[in-house]
Amino acid sequence: MQWTSKFQVFGKSRRHKALDDLSDEMRLHIEERVEQLQREGLTVKEAERQARIAFGNVALVQERSRDVWHWPTLESIWSDARLAMRQLRRSPGFTGAAILTLALAIGANAVVFSILNAFLLRPLNVAHPERLYQLQHGDEASAYQSYPDYLDLRDRNRSFDNLMAYTVDEVGLESGGDPTEVWVEEATGNYFDGLGLKPYLGHFFHAEDEHGAGSAPDIVLSYEYWHTHFQDDRSIVGRVVRLNRHPFTILGVAPKDFNGTLLFFNPAMWVPLIEHPALGAADNHDLETRGSRWIFETMGELKPAVTTAQATADLNAIGAQLEKAYPKDESKMTFKLASPTLYGDYLGGPVKAFMSGLMLLTSLILLAACANLGSLFAARAADRSREVALRLALGATRRRILRGLFTEAILISIVGGCVGVLGSVALLRMMSAWRPFPNWPIHLAVNPDSKVYLIALLLALVSGLLFGAVPVRQVLRTNPYETVKASSSGRGGRGVNLREVLLVAQIAICAVLVTSSLVAVRGLIYSLHAHLGFDTENTMLAETDLSMAGYGEDRASAMQKEMIHAMESIPGVEAVGLADTVPFETGASDTTVFADNTTDLRPKNATAHPVIFHVAPGYFRAAGTALLSGRDFTWQDDKSAPQVAVVNSEFARRLFGSVSGALGRFYKTKDGKRMQVVGVTEDGKYDHLSEDPSAAVFVSILQSPVVATTLVVRARSHQGSANNTAFDVDSLADAMRSKLRQLDAGMPVIIQTRTASIQVSMFAPRMATVALGVLGIMGAMLSITGIFGMAAYSVSRRLKELGIRVALGAQHWEVLQAALGRAVKLLAIGSVAGLVLGLFATRVLAFIVFQATPRDPLVLAGVVLAMGLVGLVATWIPAQRALSVNPLVLLREE
Repeated sequence: MQWTSKFQVFGKSRRHKALDDLSDEMRLHIEERVEQLQREGLTVKEAERQARIAFGNVALVQERSRDVWHWPTLESIWSDARLAMRQLRRSPGFTGAAILTLALAIGANAVVFSILNAFLLRPLNVAHPERLYQLQHGDEASAYQSYPDYLDLRDRNRSFDNLMAYTVDEVGLESGGDPTEVWVEEATGNYFDGLGLKPYLGHFFHAEDEHGAGSAPDIVLSYEYWHTHFQDDRSIVGRVVRLNRHPFTILGVAPKDFNGTLLFFNPAMWVPLIEHPALGAADNHDLETRGSRWIFETMGELKPAVTTAQATADLNAIGAQLEKAYPKDESKMTFKLASPTLYGDYLGGPVKAFMSGLMLLTSLILLAACANLGSLFAARAADRSREVALRLALGATRRRILRGLFTEAILISIVGGCVGVLGSVALLRMMSAWRPFPNWPIHLAVNPDSKVYLIALLLALVSGLLFGAVPVRQVLRTNPYETVKASSSGRGGRGVNLREVLLVAQIAICAVLVTSSLVAVRGLIYSLHAHLGFDTENTMLAETDLSMAGYGEDRASAMQKEMIHAMESIPGVEAVGLADTVPFETGASDTTVFADNTTDLRPKNATAHPVIFHVAPGYFRAAGTALLSGRDFTWQDDKSAPQVAVVNSEFARRLFGSVSGALGRFYKTKDGKRMQVVGVTEDGKYDHLSEDPSAAVFVSILQSPVVATTLVVRARSHQGSANNTAFDVDSLADAMRSKLRQLDAGMPVIIQTRTASIQVSMFAPRMATVALGVLGIMGAMLSITGIFGMAAYSVSRRLKELGIRVALGAQHWEVLQAALGRAVKLLAIGSVAGLVLGLFATRVLAFIVFQATPRDPLVLAGVVLAMGLVGLVATWIPAQRALSVNPLVLLREE
């Protein structure tokens, strides 16, 4: 600090000396002129007066000289800042409104950018994140592979240093207490080495440890799970725990900042994929079947000299070889590369589109805020026109006055930006701690970093320069003589036109946000009332995985039958069903079917790829799925009976032409089995709300046993209930858990309502609705303040005209038209422009929001009503002031 003080002292002494020299020069010049005039005969007093008039404004010359000599110094900047703070303190309402407006706009941008940064911009905490790519099938967004395919791709490619794979699974963990269900990633042995990671504690498993199933019963804990469930116990390394009743040894703990390569999914631990047979008895996937694509994601690190196009060509060549070598199992083996962090294009595409749209909308919010503040600054400059004129007349330069205005704008923008960032940090911390789905390890780590703070600072400074520049032209065109001579209202005619343009833009932005918000709300309402093909009312689900309790397929069927009977014995239960998975939950897969007369069962000859469910008798009644024709499964439809299936009507139409023509007909599976259709159900949604009608097939779980299932329990409504839908959720859940514990106390179970189970699918549209709703409210608030400012300014400037109109007998509506007609026209123009822009903005929402369309009559009516309310609220007070004009009072004031 010492050197800065010396520098300031040196700078001050230099400036003071220069000013002293200038003053001496001017004084000598004036004295010489006085002496000359005295010699010409004037008195001393008159000579001094004439000399000073001839020289001009001494202060003005000094100030202009200082401006020419140097850039603004710290001293002058601080002087401007103090003057700006005094000016802002005199208008606390204006200052508070301006700071709040900017805080909301910059805070919203900081929040959205933080989410964008966390999901799309922030690199993974691995060695070379920029070279990490997911292998995605070329004809679809899916990345699923079979284990034999993975091995071929890993060994034959020449483009990747390491090709890793993993799948996600839920297992039962026994570590000394009650068994719990945890989410794990089953990863190949080269997973950690390929990502270039070092363990936080202990060590990782490696590729050389794998020598077939059962050779590497090891696990690596995530740091968070180690911290929360083992209380940072460093002696945990080497301890043996049981996963699905099989012993596994804890090798180590992963790095603190690594939670897997999916940004939103935090597994509790990693298990070698080679041990899938020990863990995966819950499904029919194995390490040998080429046609069984169950590996969730395959990814690799590109070699330094290889481009993505070269790698894609390399993979496609291997795919063509596999198609040729295994024609019955492989089809369309083409690939493309995508980012693994959001599971390629499956999630990455919609997330990128939505975040880009949201970033655009928040940018529009900030632009609207700048337009609003620019309008307010222009009006404020117009109100201060006499002050500006007097300062100009007294010698102040226009540059100095503009510097003061920009200083005020920058001060407001910095304070508003700081308030906005503080608010956004608090909100982001709440979002990071939020766990939207208790049964899923979903984590939205959106804490801000230095990039977020830097963007917020830049936005604040740019915003201040933008709205601070609005009154520049107004100040440059100010004529001190005309302004002082004219009334206090000043001119400002051209400034009003500029404000009108800004106001129309602001209203249009507001209309876009209101349109998007209403479209999202309508989409959410549609989704809540959409026909799902099942009934969520009075229904509970109980997820169990018998493999976690040591059951194999041979014992599973008998146990599942006991479970169904146990649920049926609970008082109040109306129907019970069981399925390997239920619609809208993970685990559903598709299958390949052929027409009955097809003999060449290669994938290219498939007739359809329907979603397949394995269900027990009674499932359709318990799920609330209507059986359109035929029959349900019975307990006699077991392995000794002919293979039968129930299909949905979409399947029936695709394979057999009609629903009525499907009963009794046959189709073939890819292994050549003939399946007879014994029933047809209604269509439904199976994966997400916005999916197109899909073919689905239901097969008997007695003919295709599965150990991981979900019990569907439908309860009767309470007698006398007003809406006939209420039932005691907690009591039924306790009874279900008690019955299952009685059957096997070591069997983990997750019980929830059917409504809660579909929340995952509803998450995206609900978040979109909330986000757009908040932005819509912010846009409406900005528009209200903008229209209010313009209307109030217009009424203030035209009070005399309005008084004359009243004195001449004008009616109320004529006075209102004269005072507010311009503002209403601008509101209409901006609203129409915003509605048209909303048509294009809504296309982005179609990726997430169910049946999103701005052409909905209710949406159009809602936008018109909302903008009308905005105009009414904004012009109410100026209208009251215009109607209360008293000509006598105005004349007395004049």
